[in-house]
Amino acid sequence: MRGFNNSEFEQRTAKAQALMAEHQFSAILLTNEADVRYFTGYLTRFWESPCRPWYLIIPAAGKPVAVIPSIGGALMRSTWIDDVRTWRAPDMQDDGVTLLSQALQQIAPDGRIATPSGMQSWLRMPQNYYHQLLANLGISKLLCDANIVRDLRMVKSPEEVAKIRHACQIAARAFERMGEIAKAGVPLSKVWREFQMLCLDEGADWVPYLSIGVGELGYTDVISPAGDTPLREGDILMLDTGLIYDGYFCDYCRNFAIGHGDKQVQEAWHTLMRATQAGIEAGKPGAKASDVFKAMDEVLTGGKGIGDTGRLGHGLGTQLTELPSLIATDHTILQEGMVITLEPSIVLTDGGVIVHEDNYVVAANGLQALSPAAATDLPIL
Repeated sequence: MRGFNNSEFEQRTAKAQALMAEHQFSAILLTNEADVRYFTGYLTRFWESPCRPWYLIIPAAGKPVAVIPSIGGALMRSTWIDDVRTWRAPDMQDDGVTLLSQALQQIAPDGRIATPSGMQSWLRMPQNYYHQLLANLGISKLLCDANIVRDLRMVKSPEEVAKIRHACQIAARAFERMGEIAKAGVPLSKVWREFQMLCLDEGADWVPYLSIGVGELGYTDVISPAGDTPLREGDILMLDTGLIYDGYFCDYCRNFAIGHGDKQVQEAWHTLMRATQAGIEAGKPGAKASDVFKAMDEVLTGGKGIGDTGRLGHGLGTQLTELPSLIATDHTILQEGMVITLEPSIVLTDGGVIVHEDNYVVAANGLQALSPAAATDLPIL
């Protein structure tokens, strides 16, 4: 089923409001796409246009209130939100700041207004409007939301997990068709474009993220778009896809050897599989994100914690990467319903890096795979 029943948003809002009461917040102001969509179901690609700000207010009681450009009014009114206040945008003199100020004065006259402020949050509004808002409200700052929104979003409902699983299945079908598009002599850029076409053909709504790596002994870059260099016999090809289905991402990669794989590469692949298994075994409810990192790092480096990738996995959901981070210093407690990636990487002697990634949900008995299991041996095309 696409979308959610209204009860999903009612539950999310009620949980937020219970936590708001603990901190005596009168309102939470949301300004970025993932947070607004989490509480409304408002799914649009119009956020790609940076010229208009969008606002959602979570009051201490009752439904959220949207303060948005008029171009989005019809779509927002088709969600469960009843109170939708709009202005004609863009407005060069007052692009919604007065309307937002009036709404907040009505909802939170005491000025106890919070907004997400921690890692991976941002305030998507012009800085001068932010200062004008504070002046209009007679307050010196917006309060930190005590990570209420972040913590709620980290734990997925069964309906959210189902959408992520479906996104993973779409990517899996595309990966199964790699033999149709990748072989020696094919330009990397052609593989890159045609893999996105495969994802769309298999049911993706769109493919906002796709990186590609290639090299004989691994690759030196895992975040770049593709150039026109043709694939060669003996190359290792990696595709890391973040496609979207109904607003939810998958994020996992697959590696392939072109024609044949070097022995060192196959040995590295087996090490990545052992590291992944160690992460699976460590990822039980009550464990810390850092525990999962340490279990994988012990296999990869003997516990030295070296490498430039920064982490060995992360959260996943309405955004390609969410918290927690699988690093030595993130002590977030894993809870049932969290969705994470395991992303071990290994550096080859006199070569580059090989990365493997898969997606899992934290279940009562540990991690359950959302993406299909990788091959025991590195696949050869």
